[in-house]
Amino acid sequence: MAGGHSGQPRSVRKVALLERKGRFTSARPLFDRGDSVALDRKARTREGQIAWVEFGSGRARLVRDLGRIDNAFDVSEALTLERLGRRGFPKVIEEAAEAAALAPEDVPRQDLTGMATFTVDPATARDFDDAVSARREGDGVRLWIHIADVSAFVRPGSFLEKEAFLRANSTYVPTSVEPMLPLGLSAGVCSLSPGEVRLAVTSEFVLSGKGEVTSAAFYRSRIRSDARLDYDQLDRIFAGHEKAPEPVSEQLDLARQAAAVLADRRAGTALEVNSSEPSFEFDEDGHVLRAVAERQTEAHRLIEQLMVLTNEQVAELTTARGIPSVYRVHEMPDPARVERMLGQLASLDLPAPPMPDGMGPITAGEIAVEASRSVAKEAKRRGHGAEAYSSLILRSLKPARYLEKNMGHAGLGSEAYCHFTSPIRRFPDLLVHRALLSAVGGGEEAPSTGDVAEAALHASGREREAMILERDADDICGAFLLERELFEEGYEKRFEGEVSGVIRAGCFVRFGGRLGDVYEGFVPARRIRGERFELNEEETSLVGSKTGRKVSFGDAIPVTVDKVDSPRGRVDLTPADG
Repeated sequence: MAGGHSGQPRSVRKVALLERKGRFTSARPLFDRGDSVALDRKARTREGQIAWVEFGSGRARLVRDLGRIDNAFDVSEALTLERLGRRGFPKVIEEAAEAAALAPEDVPRQDLTGMATFTVDPATARDFDDAVSARREGDGVRLWIHIADVSAFVRPGSFLEKEAFLRANSTYVPTSVEPMLPLGLSAGVCSLSPGEVRLAVTSEFVLSGKGEVTSAAFYRSRIRSDARLDYDQLDRIFAGHEKAPEPVSEQLDLARQAAAVLADRRAGTALEVNSSEPSFEFDEDGHVLRAVAERQTEAHRLIEQLMVLTNEQVAELTTARGIPSVYRVHEMPDPARVERMLGQLASLDLPAPPMPDGMGPITAGEIAVEASRSVAKEAKRRGHGAEAYSSLILRSLKPARYLEKNMGHAGLGSEAYCHFTSPIRRFPDLLVHRALLSAVGGGEEAPSTGDVAEAALHASGREREAMILERDADDICGAFLLERELFEEGYEKRFEGEVSGVIRAGCFVRFGGRLGDVYEGFVPARRIRGERFELNEEETSLVGSKTGRKVSFGDAIPVTVDKVDSPRGRVDLTPADG
Protein backbone atom coordinates (compact mmCIF):
# COMPACT_ATOMS: atom_id res chain seq x y z
CA MET A 1 0.00 0.00 0.00
CA ALA A 2 1.66 3.21 -1.22
CA GLY A 3 2.14 6.28 0.92
CA GLY A 4 2.20 4.46 4.28
CA HIS A 5 5.62 5.80 5.33
CA SER A 6 6.56 9.45 5.51
CA GLY A 7 10.29 8.86 5.11
CA GLN A 8 10.98 11.08 8.15
CA PRO A 9 13.33 9.67 10.79
CA ARG A 10 11.46 8.54 13.89
CA SER A 11 12.15 10.43 17.11
CA VAL A 12 12.73 8.51 20.34
CA ARG A 13 12.88 9.57 23.96
CA LYS A 14 15.79 8.45 26.11
CA VAL A 15 17.51 9.38 29.33
CA ALA A 16 20.63 11.39 28.52
CA LEU A 17 23.57 12.98 30.29
CA LEU A 18 23.88 16.63 29.32
CA GLU A 19 27.45 17.77 28.63
CA ARG A 20 28.73 21.31 28.15
CA LYS A 21 31.35 21.87 25.46
CA GLY A 22 32.21 25.54 25.32
CA ARG A 23 29.08 27.46 24.33
CA PHE A 24 27.30 24.29 23.24
CA THR A 25 25.47 21.56 25.12
CA SER A 26 25.07 18.01 23.88
CA ALA A 27 23.01 15.04 25.06
CA ARG A 28 24.50 11.54 25.27
CA PRO A 29 22.27 8.50 25.95
CA LEU A 30 22.99 7.27 29.46
CA PHE A 31 21.81 3.67 29.52
CA ASP A 32 22.55 2.49 25.99
CA ARG A 33 25.07 3.16 23.26
CA GLY A 34 24.71 6.32 21.25
CA ASP A 35 26.61 9.36 20.08
CA SER A 36 26.34 12.79 21.63
CA VAL A 37 23.80 14.97 19.85
CA ALA A 38 23.60 18.75 19.94
CA LEU A 39 20.90 20.00 22.29
CA ASP A 40 18.45 22.77 21.52
CA ARG A 41 20.24 26.02 22.44
CA LYS A 42 17.20 27.30 24.35
CA ALA A 43 17.53 24.58 26.99
CA ARG A 44 18.95 25.67 30.35
CA THR A 45 21.37 23.04 31.62
CA ARG A 46 23.88 22.46 34.40
CA GLU A 47 26.89 20.23 34.89
CA GLY A 48 26.02 16.65 35.81
CA GLN A 49 22.39 16.97 34.74
CA ILE A 50 20.41 13.99 33.44
CA ALA A 51 17.26 14.57 31.46
CA TRP A 52 14.44 13.02 29.45
CA VAL A 53 15.45 13.94 25.91
CA GLU A 54 13.81 13.48 22.51
CA PHE A 55 16.32 12.45 19.86
CA GLY A 56 15.56 12.87 16.17
CA SER A 57 16.81 14.38 12.92
CA GLY A 58 20.32 14.85 14.29
CA ARG A 59 19.11 17.12 17.08
CA ALA A 60 18.00 16.62 20.67
CA ARG A 61 15.21 18.38 22.55
CA LEU A 62 15.05 18.53 26.34
CA VAL A 63 11.66 17.26 27.52
CA ARG A 64 12.28 17.54 31.27
CA ASP A 65 14.97 17.52 33.92
CA LEU A 66 15.48 14.22 35.80
CA GLY A 67 18.06 15.24 38.38
CA ARG A 68 21.76 14.57 38.79
CA ILE A 69 24.12 11.87 37.55
CA ASP A 70 25.66 11.52 41.04
CA ASN A 71 22.37 10.85 42.84
CA ALA A 72 21.25 7.21 43.24
CA PHE A 73 17.55 8.07 43.54
CA ASP A 74 17.59 10.23 40.40
CA VAL A 75 19.44 7.65 38.30
CA SER A 76 17.23 4.75 39.45
CA GLU A 77 14.09 6.72 38.68
CA ALA A 78 15.50 7.77 35.30
CA LEU A 79 16.20 4.14 34.37
CA THR A 80 12.65 3.22 35.35
CA LEU A 81 11.23 5.99 33.17
CA GLU A 82 13.30 4.91 30.17
CA ARG A 83 12.33 1.24 30.45
CA LEU A 84 8.63 1.89 31.09
CA GLY A 85 8.34 4.83 28.72
CA ARG A 86 6.14 6.80 31.12
CA ARG A 87 5.32 7.16 34.81
CA GLY A 88 1.94 7.65 36.42
CA PHE A 89 -1.52 7.32 34.92
CA PRO A 90 -3.36 9.41 32.33
CA LYS A 91 -6.09 11.64 33.72
CA VAL A 92 -8.83 9.48 32.22
CA ILE A 93 -7.54 6.43 34.12
CA GLU A 94 -7.28 8.34 37.42
CA GLU A 95 -10.86 9.57 36.96
CA ALA A 96 -12.03 6.05 36.15
CA ALA A 97 -10.35 4.77 39.33
CA GLU A 98 -12.05 7.46 41.43
CA ALA A 99 -15.43 6.52 40.00
CA ALA A 100 -14.83 2.80 40.48
CA ALA A 101 -13.75 3.32 44.10
CA LEU A 102 -17.14 4.89 44.86
CA ALA A 103 -19.25 2.30 43.06
CA PRO A 104 -17.94 -1.29 43.31
CA GLU A 105 -20.00 -4.14 41.87
CA ASP A 106 -22.98 -4.79 44.13
CA VAL A 107 -23.11 -8.55 44.77
CA PRO A 108 -24.07 -10.73 47.76
CA ARG A 109 -21.29 -11.15 50.35
CA GLN A 110 -20.68 -12.93 53.62
CA ASP A 111 -20.01 -10.51 56.46
CA LEU A 112 -16.76 -11.56 58.18
CA THR A 113 -15.98 -8.20 59.74
CA GLY A 114 -16.31 -9.64 63.23
CA MET A 115 -13.64 -12.29 62.62
CA ALA A 116 -10.13 -11.67 63.98
CA THR A 117 -7.93 -11.07 60.92
CA PHE A 118 -4.35 -10.02 60.25
CA THR A 119 -2.08 -9.11 57.33
CA VAL A 120 1.68 -9.66 56.96
CA ASP A 121 3.67 -7.69 54.39
CA PRO A 122 7.02 -5.91 53.97
CA ALA A 123 7.38 -2.89 56.25
CA THR A 124 7.33 -0.51 53.26
CA ALA A 125 4.24 -2.02 51.59
CA ARG A 126 1.27 0.20 50.84
CA ASP A 127 -0.97 -2.34 49.12
CA PHE A 128 -2.18 -5.32 51.15
CA ASP A 129 -3.55 -8.08 48.91
CA ASP A 130 -4.11 -10.82 51.45
CA ALA A 131 -5.27 -11.34 55.02
CA VAL A 132 -5.60 -14.42 57.23
CA SER A 133 -8.00 -15.71 59.87
CA ALA A 134 -7.80 -19.05 61.70
CA ARG A 135 -9.70 -21.21 64.18
CA ARG A 136 -9.04 -24.56 65.83
CA GLU A 137 -10.98 -27.37 64.12
CA GLY A 138 -10.65 -30.77 65.80
CA ASP A 139 -7.03 -31.86 65.44
CA GLY A 140 -6.56 -29.42 62.59
CA VAL A 141 -7.20 -25.79 61.63
CA ARG A 142 -9.90 -23.91 59.74
CA LEU A 143 -8.27 -21.18 57.64
CA TRP A 144 -9.79 -18.18 55.93
CA ILE A 145 -7.52 -16.63 53.29
CA HIS A 146 -8.98 -13.28 52.28
CA ILE A 147 -7.81 -11.75 48.98
CA ALA A 148 -8.66 -8.21 47.87
CA ASP A 149 -11.68 -8.27 45.56
CA VAL A 150 -10.19 -6.17 42.78
CA SER A 151 -12.70 -7.66 40.31
CA ALA A 152 -15.46 -5.68 42.06
CA PHE A 153 -13.77 -2.44 41.01
CA VAL A 154 -12.01 -3.29 37.72
CA ARG A 155 -14.76 -4.41 35.39
CA PRO A 156 -14.43 -6.29 32.07
CA GLY A 157 -13.94 -3.98 29.09
CA SER A 158 -13.37 -0.87 31.22
CA PHE A 159 -10.59 1.68 30.78
CA LEU A 160 -9.16 0.42 34.06
CA GLU A 161 -9.00 -3.15 32.82
CA LYS A 162 -7.33 -2.15 29.56
CA GLU A 163 -4.69 -0.16 31.45
CA ALA A 164 -4.12 -3.02 33.92
CA PHE A 165 -3.74 -5.45 31.01
CA LEU A 166 -1.12 -3.26 29.33
CA ARG A 167 0.91 -2.89 32.53
CA ALA A 168 0.30 -6.54 33.52
CA ASN A 169 2.03 -6.08 36.88
CA SER A 170 3.30 -3.55 39.37
CA THR A 171 6.99 -2.81 38.89
CA TYR A 172 9.22 -2.48 41.95
CA VAL A 173 12.58 -0.70 41.98
CA PRO A 174 14.56 0.35 45.09
CA THR A 175 13.31 3.93 44.85
CA SER A 176 9.62 3.51 44.01
CA VAL A 177 6.76 1.38 42.77
CA GLU A 178 4.98 1.84 39.46
CA PRO A 179 1.62 0.27 40.35
CA MET A 180 -0.63 -1.70 38.02
CA LEU A 181 -3.63 0.23 39.34
CA PRO A 182 -3.93 3.90 40.44
CA LEU A 183 -3.18 4.49 44.12
CA GLY A 184 -6.82 5.25 44.92
CA LEU A 185 -7.43 1.56 44.27
CA SER A 186 -4.08 -0.17 44.90
CA ALA A 187 -3.30 1.64 48.17
CA GLY A 188 -6.88 2.69 48.84
CA VAL A 189 -10.18 0.81 48.68
CA CYS A 190 -8.66 -2.44 47.36
CA SER A 191 -5.95 -2.62 50.03
CA LEU A 192 -6.88 -4.66 53.11
CA SER A 193 -5.79 -1.90 55.51
CA PRO A 194 -6.21 -2.34 59.28
CA GLY A 195 -9.43 -1.07 60.78
CA GLU A 196 -11.11 -0.56 57.39
CA VAL A 197 -14.03 -2.56 56.04
CA ARG A 198 -12.89 -4.02 52.73
CA LEU A 199 -14.30 -6.24 49.98
CA ALA A 200 -12.59 -9.60 49.58
CA VAL A 201 -12.78 -13.01 47.97
CA THR A 202 -12.38 -15.55 50.76
CA SER A 203 -11.06 -19.10 50.48
CA GLU A 204 -12.12 -21.18 53.48
CA PHE A 205 -10.24 -24.43 54.12
CA VAL A 206 -10.28 -27.07 56.79
CA LEU A 207 -6.86 -28.70 57.23
CA SER A 208 -6.46 -31.97 59.05
CA GLY A 209 -3.63 -32.47 61.52
CA LYS A 210 -1.67 -33.99 58.64
CA GLY A 211 -2.18 -30.97 56.37
CA GLU A 212 -4.84 -32.53 54.13
CA VAL A 213 -7.59 -30.25 52.82
CA THR A 214 -10.81 -31.89 53.97
CA SER A 215 -13.11 -29.12 52.77
CA ALA A 216 -12.82 -25.98 50.65
CA ALA A 217 -15.22 -23.13 49.93
CA PHE A 218 -14.85 -19.87 47.98
CA TYR A 219 -17.09 -16.80 48.22
CA ARG A 220 -17.18 -13.03 48.20
CA SER A 221 -16.94 -11.40 51.59
CA ARG A 222 -16.60 -8.25 53.62
CA ILE A 223 -13.73 -8.17 56.16
CA ARG A 224 -11.91 -5.87 58.55
CA SER A 225 -8.23 -6.46 59.37
CA ASP A 226 -7.38 -6.14 63.06
CA ALA A 227 -3.58 -6.03 62.78
CA ARG A 228 -1.09 -5.04 60.10
CA LEU A 229 2.16 -6.92 60.77
CA ASP A 230 5.43 -6.77 58.86
CA TYR A 231 7.82 -9.68 58.38
CA ASP A 232 10.45 -8.41 60.81
CA GLN A 233 7.82 -7.87 63.50
CA LEU A 234 6.39 -11.35 63.01
CA ASP A 235 9.85 -12.90 63.27
CA ARG A 236 10.39 -11.03 66.54
CA ILE A 237 7.08 -12.44 67.80
CA PHE A 238 8.09 -15.97 66.79
CA ALA A 239 11.45 -15.52 68.54
CA GLY A 240 9.69 -14.41 71.74
CA HIS A 241 11.15 -10.90 71.62
CA GLU A 242 7.78 -9.23 71.15
CA LYS A 243 4.18 -10.03 72.05
CA ALA A 244 1.62 -10.67 69.35
CA PRO A 245 -1.22 -8.14 69.11
CA GLU A 246 -3.95 -9.45 71.42
CA PRO A 247 -6.81 -9.56 68.88
CA VAL A 248 -4.89 -12.01 66.65
CA SER A 249 -2.50 -13.80 69.01
CA GLU A 250 -4.35 -17.14 68.83
CA GLN A 251 -4.88 -16.80 65.08
CA LEU A 252 -1.16 -16.28 64.56
CA ASP A 253 -0.33 -19.43 66.52
CA LEU A 254 -2.82 -21.50 64.53
CA ALA A 255 -1.61 -20.10 61.19
CA ARG A 256 1.96 -20.90 62.23
CA GLN A 257 1.01 -24.48 63.05
CA ALA A 258 -0.84 -24.86 59.74
CA ALA A 259 2.09 -23.49 57.74
CA ALA A 260 4.51 -25.88 59.47
CA VAL A 261 2.31 -28.88 58.67
CA LEU A 262 1.94 -27.77 55.06
CA ALA A 263 5.71 -27.33 54.73
CA ASP A 264 6.33 -30.83 56.11
CA ARG A 265 3.78 -32.26 53.71
CA ARG A 266 5.45 -30.50 50.77
CA ALA A 267 8.98 -31.52 51.80
CA GLY A 268 10.61 -33.68 49.17
CA THR A 269 8.41 -32.46 46.30
CA ALA A 270 9.40 -28.77 46.06
CA LEU A 271 12.74 -27.25 45.09
CA GLU A 272 14.92 -25.94 47.89
CA VAL A 273 16.75 -22.86 46.64
CA ASN A 274 18.63 -20.08 48.39
CA SER A 275 18.10 -16.54 47.19
CA SER A 276 17.87 -13.02 48.56
CA GLU A 277 16.41 -9.66 47.60
CA PRO A 278 18.29 -6.39 48.24
CA SER A 279 16.60 -3.72 50.31
CA PHE A 280 18.02 -0.17 50.18
CA GLU A 281 17.69 2.80 52.51
CA PHE A 282 17.96 6.38 51.20
CA ASP A 283 18.34 9.75 52.86
CA GLU A 284 16.00 12.67 52.17
CA ASP A 285 18.30 13.90 49.37
CA GLY A 286 18.14 10.60 47.48
CA HIS A 287 21.57 9.26 48.41
CA VAL A 288 21.69 5.58 49.30
CA LEU A 289 22.76 5.01 52.92
CA ARG A 290 22.87 1.26 53.45
CA ALA A 291 21.43 -1.99 52.18
CA VAL A 292 20.78 -5.54 53.26
CA ALA A 293 20.14 -8.74 51.33
CA GLU A 294 16.82 -9.90 52.72
CA ARG A 295 16.54 -13.66 53.01
CA GLN A 296 13.48 -15.78 53.62
CA THR A 297 12.57 -16.19 57.27
CA GLU A 298 9.87 -18.15 59.09
CA ALA A 299 7.50 -15.19 58.70
CA HIS A 300 7.97 -15.25 54.92
CA ARG A 301 7.53 -19.03 54.83
CA LEU A 302 4.29 -18.85 56.83
CA ILE A 303 2.63 -16.53 54.33
CA GLU A 304 4.15 -18.40 51.38
CA GLN A 305 2.73 -21.74 52.53
CA LEU A 306 -0.76 -20.31 52.97
CA MET A 307 -0.71 -18.54 49.61
CA VAL A 308 0.63 -21.63 47.80
CA LEU A 309 -2.19 -23.68 49.34
CA THR A 310 -4.77 -21.14 48.13
CA ASN A 311 -3.32 -20.92 44.62
CA GLU A 312 -3.29 -24.72 44.30
CA GLN A 313 -6.88 -25.11 45.48
CA VAL A 314 -8.16 -22.45 43.09
CA ALA A 315 -6.24 -23.98 40.17
CA GLU A 316 -7.57 -27.44 40.97
CA LEU A 317 -11.15 -26.15 40.94
CA THR A 318 -10.92 -24.29 37.62
CA THR A 319 -9.14 -27.26 36.06
CA ALA A 320 -11.78 -29.72 37.27
CA ARG A 321 -14.61 -27.50 35.99
CA GLY A 322 -12.90 -26.84 32.64
CA ILE A 323 -13.24 -23.07 33.10
CA PRO A 324 -10.90 -20.86 31.02
CA SER A 325 -8.26 -19.45 33.37
CA VAL A 326 -4.62 -18.41 33.57
CA TYR A 327 -2.25 -20.93 35.14
CA ARG A 328 1.22 -20.43 36.54
CA VAL A 329 3.14 -23.17 34.80
CA HIS A 330 6.59 -24.56 35.53
CA GLU A 331 7.10 -27.44 33.14
CA MET A 332 9.16 -30.51 33.88
CA PRO A 333 12.79 -29.97 32.83
CA ASP A 334 14.53 -31.26 29.74
CA PRO A 335 16.40 -34.44 30.79
CA ALA A 336 19.49 -33.36 28.82
CA ARG A 337 19.72 -30.12 30.79
CA VAL A 338 19.36 -31.95 34.11
CA GLU A 339 22.06 -34.37 32.99
CA ARG A 340 24.35 -31.42 32.30
CA MET A 341 23.48 -29.93 35.70
CA LEU A 342 24.52 -33.17 37.40
CA GLY A 343 27.84 -32.97 35.56
CA GLN A 344 28.29 -29.39 36.76
CA LEU A 345 27.64 -30.39 40.36
CA ALA A 346 30.14 -33.25 40.04
CA SER A 347 32.76 -30.83 38.71
CA LEU A 348 32.34 -28.84 41.94
CA ASP A 349 32.50 -31.96 44.15
CA LEU A 350 28.91 -31.37 45.22
CA PRO A 351 26.73 -34.33 46.19
CA ALA A 352 23.96 -35.16 43.74
CA PRO A 353 21.63 -38.08 43.04
CA PRO A 354 22.75 -40.64 40.45
CA MET A 355 21.48 -40.26 36.90
CA PRO A 356 19.24 -43.16 35.87
CA ASP A 357 19.20 -44.69 32.42
CA GLY A 358 16.51 -43.48 30.05
CA MET A 359 15.59 -40.47 32.20
CA GLY A 360 12.32 -38.80 31.19
CA PRO A 361 10.99 -35.33 32.12
CA ILE A 362 9.18 -36.48 35.28
CA THR A 363 12.24 -38.29 36.61
CA ALA A 364 14.39 -35.30 35.62
CA GLY A 365 12.13 -33.06 37.71
CA GLU A 366 12.39 -35.38 40.70
CA ILE A 367 16.19 -35.46 40.39
CA ALA A 368 16.34 -31.65 40.20
CA VAL A 369 14.36 -31.41 43.46
CA GLU A 370 16.58 -34.00 45.16
CA ALA A 371 19.72 -32.23 43.89
CA SER A 372 18.49 -28.88 45.20
CA ARG A 373 18.17 -30.35 48.69
CA SER A 374 21.53 -32.13 48.73
CA VAL A 375 23.29 -29.03 47.40
CA ALA A 376 21.62 -26.76 49.99
CA LYS A 377 22.72 -29.12 52.76
CA GLU A 378 26.31 -29.21 51.45
CA ALA A 379 26.45 -25.41 51.11
CA LYS A 380 25.38 -25.10 54.72
CA ARG A 381 28.15 -27.51 55.73
CA ARG A 382 30.77 -25.61 53.72
CA GLY A 383 29.56 -22.23 54.93
CA HIS A 384 29.46 -20.67 51.47
CA GLY A 385 28.11 -21.12 47.96
CA ALA A 386 24.40 -21.49 48.76
CA GLU A 387 23.09 -18.96 46.21
CA ALA A 388 25.69 -19.81 43.57
CA TYR A 389 24.97 -23.54 43.75
CA SER A 390 21.21 -22.91 43.70
CA SER A 391 21.65 -20.91 40.52
CA LEU A 392 23.06 -24.00 38.78
CA ILE A 393 19.93 -25.94 39.70
CA LEU A 394 17.66 -23.15 38.47
CA ARG A 395 19.50 -22.81 35.15
CA SER A 396 18.74 -26.43 34.35
CA LEU A 397 15.00 -25.78 34.64
CA LYS A 398 12.56 -24.13 32.31
CA PRO A 399 11.39 -20.68 33.45
CA ALA A 400 7.96 -20.40 35.06
CA ARG A 401 5.38 -18.61 32.90
CA TYR A 402 1.70 -17.93 32.49
CA LEU A 403 -0.32 -20.25 30.25
CA GLU A 404 -3.98 -20.79 29.41
CA LYS A 405 -3.73 -24.50 30.18
CA ASN A 406 -2.70 -26.33 33.33
CA MET A 407 0.64 -28.12 32.98
CA GLY A 408 1.59 -28.21 36.66
CA HIS A 409 4.36 -26.49 38.57
CA ALA A 410 7.50 -28.63 38.87
CA GLY A 411 9.30 -26.27 41.21
CA LEU A 412 6.52 -26.47 43.80
CA GLY A 413 5.60 -30.07 43.13
CA SER A 414 2.04 -28.95 42.29
CA GLU A 415 -0.23 -30.71 39.81
CA ALA A 416 -2.22 -27.49 39.38
CA TYR A 417 -1.13 -23.97 40.22
CA CYS A 418 -2.15 -20.39 39.46
CA HIS A 419 -1.57 -16.86 40.72
CA PHE A 420 -4.69 -15.80 42.60
CA THR A 421 -3.47 -14.06 45.75
CA SER A 422 -2.14 -10.72 44.41
CA PRO A 423 -4.77 -9.15 42.11
CA ILE A 424 -3.74 -5.62 43.13
CA ARG A 425 -0.36 -6.06 41.44
CA ARG A 426 -0.78 -8.85 38.84
CA PHE A 427 -3.28 -8.92 35.99
CA PRO A 428 -3.41 -12.75 35.66
CA ASP A 429 -4.71 -12.92 39.25
CA LEU A 430 -7.64 -10.69 38.29
CA LEU A 431 -8.66 -13.06 35.50
CA VAL A 432 -8.30 -16.04 37.84
CA HIS A 433 -10.67 -14.30 40.28
CA ARG A 434 -13.27 -13.99 37.56
CA ALA A 435 -12.81 -17.63 36.57
CA LEU A 436 -13.19 -18.82 40.17
CA LEU A 437 -16.17 -16.60 40.95
CA SER A 438 -17.93 -17.76 37.79
CA ALA A 439 -17.57 -21.34 39.06
CA VAL A 440 -18.99 -20.70 42.55
CA GLY A 441 -21.88 -18.40 41.69
CA GLY A 442 -20.00 -15.29 42.71
CA GLY A 443 -21.55 -13.00 40.13
CA GLU A 444 -18.81 -13.01 37.47
CA GLU A 445 -18.59 -14.34 33.93
CA ALA A 446 -15.61 -16.54 33.11
CA PRO A 447 -13.06 -14.97 30.77
CA SER A 448 -12.92 -16.40 27.25
CA THR A 449 -10.23 -18.83 26.15
CA GLY A 450 -8.86 -16.18 23.81
CA ASP A 451 -8.69 -13.57 26.57
CA VAL A 452 -6.77 -15.81 28.97
CA ALA A 453 -4.36 -16.96 26.23
CA GLU A 454 -3.62 -13.35 25.24
CA ALA A 455 -3.22 -12.25 28.85
CA ALA A 456 -0.92 -15.17 29.70
CA LEU A 457 1.43 -14.44 26.81
CA HIS A 458 1.50 -10.69 27.42
CA ALA A 459 1.92 -10.99 31.20
CA SER A 460 4.82 -13.43 30.82
CA GLY A 461 6.65 -10.94 28.63
CA ARG A 462 5.97 -7.99 30.91
CA GLU A 463 7.10 -10.00 33.91
CA ARG A 464 10.48 -10.68 32.27
CA GLU A 465 10.90 -7.00 31.44
CA ALA A 466 10.07 -5.99 35.03
CA MET A 467 12.55 -8.51 36.45
CA ILE A 468 15.36 -7.15 34.25
CA LEU A 469 14.54 -3.57 35.23
CA GLU A 470 14.43 -4.42 38.94
CA ARG A 471 17.78 -6.22 38.74
CA ASP A 472 19.44 -3.36 36.85
CA ALA A 473 18.09 -0.76 39.30
CA ASP A 474 19.41 -2.87 42.18
CA ASP A 475 22.83 -2.94 40.52
CA ILE A 476 22.83 0.85 40.14
CA CYS A 477 21.89 1.50 43.78
CA GLY A 478 24.42 -1.11 44.94
CA ALA A 479 27.18 0.57 42.92
CA PHE A 480 26.35 3.99 44.39
CA LEU A 481 26.47 2.52 47.89
CA LEU A 482 29.80 0.82 47.19
CA GLU A 483 31.22 4.09 45.93
CA ARG A 484 30.10 5.76 49.17
CA GLU A 485 31.76 3.06 51.27
CA LEU A 486 35.03 3.38 49.33
CA PHE A 487 34.98 7.16 49.71
CA GLU A 488 34.50 6.85 53.48
CA GLU A 489 36.97 4.01 54.10
CA GLY A 490 39.52 4.18 51.30
CA TYR A 491 39.66 2.81 47.77
CA GLU A 492 42.23 0.18 48.72
CA LYS A 493 39.70 -1.58 51.01
CA ARG A 494 39.64 -5.38 50.75
CA PHE A 495 36.30 -7.23 50.61
CA GLU A 496 35.55 -10.90 51.20
CA GLY A 497 33.50 -12.19 48.31
CA GLU A 498 32.06 -15.31 46.73
CA VAL A 499 32.07 -16.36 43.07
CA SER A 500 28.49 -16.09 41.80
CA GLY A 501 29.14 -16.95 38.14
CA VAL A 502 31.85 -17.67 35.61
CA ILE A 503 32.20 -16.97 31.90
CA ARG A 504 35.15 -17.23 29.55
CA ALA A 505 36.16 -13.62 30.19
CA GLY A 506 36.22 -13.89 33.99
CA CYS A 507 34.04 -14.36 37.06
CA PHE A 508 31.27 -12.48 38.83
CA VAL A 509 31.71 -11.94 42.56
CA ARG A 510 29.15 -11.07 45.22
CA PHE A 511 30.52 -9.39 48.31
CA GLY A 512 29.53 -7.31 51.30
CA GLY A 513 31.00 -4.45 53.27
CA ARG A 514 30.19 -2.18 56.18
CA LEU A 515 27.26 -0.43 54.51
CA GLY A 516 25.77 -3.32 52.58
CA ASP A 517 25.98 -7.00 51.68
CA VAL A 518 24.51 -6.56 48.20
CA TYR A 519 27.54 -5.67 46.08
CA GLU A 520 28.47 -7.52 42.90
CA GLY A 521 31.25 -6.99 40.39
CA PHE A 522 33.32 -8.64 37.69
CA VAL A 523 36.88 -9.95 37.85
CA PRO A 524 38.43 -10.23 34.35
CA ALA A 525 40.34 -13.50 33.90
CA ARG A 526 43.37 -11.52 32.77
CA ARG A 527 43.57 -9.93 36.24
CA ILE A 528 44.01 -13.29 37.98
CA ARG A 529 47.80 -13.31 38.08
CA GLY A 530 50.20 -16.17 37.59
CA GLU A 531 48.86 -17.95 34.51
CA ARG A 532 46.24 -18.01 31.81
CA PHE A 533 42.77 -19.14 32.84
CA GLU A 534 40.28 -20.97 30.63
CA LEU A 535 36.63 -21.91 31.18
CA ASN A 536 36.16 -25.62 31.86
CA GLU A 537 33.83 -27.81 29.82
CA GLU A 538 31.10 -27.74 32.48
CA GLU A 539 31.29 -23.91 32.61
CA THR A 540 31.61 -23.96 36.39
CA SER A 541 35.27 -23.01 36.84
CA LEU A 542 38.11 -20.97 35.40
CA VAL A 543 41.11 -23.33 35.29
CA GLY A 544 44.76 -22.27 35.20
CA SER A 545 46.60 -23.63 32.15
CA LYS A 546 49.83 -24.33 34.11
CA THR A 547 48.88 -25.42 37.61
CA GLY A 548 45.24 -26.41 37.19
CA ARG A 549 44.27 -23.88 39.87
CA LYS A 550 40.50 -23.31 39.85
CA VAL A 551 38.22 -20.36 40.46
CA SER A 552 34.78 -21.95 40.77
CA PHE A 553 31.12 -21.28 41.51
CA GLY A 554 30.67 -20.62 45.22
CA ASP A 555 34.38 -20.19 46.00
CA ALA A 556 35.40 -17.62 48.59
CA ILE A 557 37.54 -14.92 46.99
CA PRO A 558 38.95 -11.67 48.43
CA VAL A 559 38.73 -8.67 46.08
CA THR A 560 39.53 -5.00 45.80
CA VAL A 561 37.61 -2.53 43.67
CA ASP A 562 39.28 -1.30 40.51
CA LYS A 563 36.50 0.88 39.09
CA VAL A 564 32.87 1.79 39.82
CA ASP A 565 30.53 3.13 37.14
CA SER A 566 27.60 3.89 39.42
CA PRO A 567 25.04 5.26 36.92
CA ARG A 568 25.33 2.05 34.91
CA GLY A 569 25.66 -0.29 37.87
CA ARG A 570 29.03 -1.70 36.80
CA VAL A 571 31.84 -2.66 39.17
CA ASP A 572 35.27 -3.90 38.07
CA LEU A 573 37.22 -5.95 40.60
CA THR A 574 40.73 -7.30 41.10
CA PRO A 575 41.59 -10.40 43.17
CA ALA A 576 43.15 -9.20 46.42
CA ASP A 577 45.49 -12.20 46.52
CA GLY A 578 46.39 -12.25 42.83
